Amino acid sequence: MHVDTQGSGVDLVLVHGWAMHSGVFAPLVRELAPHFRLHLVDLPGHGFSRDDGATLDPAECARRIARTMPRAIWLGWSLGGLVAMRAALDLPKQVRGLILIAASPRFVVGDDWPCGVDPKVFAEFGAGLASDYRGTIERFLALEALGSDHARNELRTLKTQVFARGEPALSALSEGLRVLDATDFRAEIPRLATPSLWISGRRDRLVNPAAMRWAAEHCGARYIECNSGHAPFLGHAESLATTIIEFAEGLPP
Repeated sequence: MHVDTQGSGVDLVLVHGWAMHSGVFAPLVRELAPHFRLHLVDLPGHGFSRDDGATLDPAECARRIARTMPRAIWLGWSLGGLVAMRAALDLPKQVRGLILIAASPRFVVGDDWPCGVDPKVFAEFGAGLASDYRGTIERFLALEALGSDHARNELRTLKTQVFARGEPALSALSEGLRVLDATDFRAEIPRLATPSLWISGRRDRLVNPAAMRWAAEHCGARYIECNSGHAPFLGHAESLATTIIEFAEGLPP
């Protein structure tokens, strides 16, 4: 996996969401680089890791990333949040703190879980990849930007970023959708001992804020909401960075 390291200070690993790459964090990186040594990961099949055909299984991705990293705070957005959660659960000695942005322990609804999206959403995107690759990705990006006060600008940014490092591998996109559809970490959240911060977008159409509030309550963590959609770091980078810095400063040395 490609990892770009920049900045200086406390080590912070950033893991992106489905179809994207670490370049999407650019607004947040500008704010955080003076305070952290940032490790920006491109997941297998994405960005500069496009030719990495390894699995997107969150546990395996977490192990691969951790093998090359110092002990660090991990930040995961959306699909990347599942990798970061898995790292904190499986490798607690490697993870000083955990920050989740628009990431849920279970992304789809169930009989006992009303806080997700309809499974048909991921099934439709999966079916669309084969017939209209770029159109399907752009529809997903539109869903990510929906609800933000800056939706038009955020969608433009996402569209610019998504193919900036080449097209993500079709196999990785298909597997990523399956991971989002099948993963359920709810039973493990109460044993999450790593200090964590859960940040949701109040108008997010993909991750219900109630799901993140539930997770925070069940592991004794801090929960905050931004007045945003699925990518709060695009329109609220400065305030998000302040929150992240405060969280890091409050961690045990």
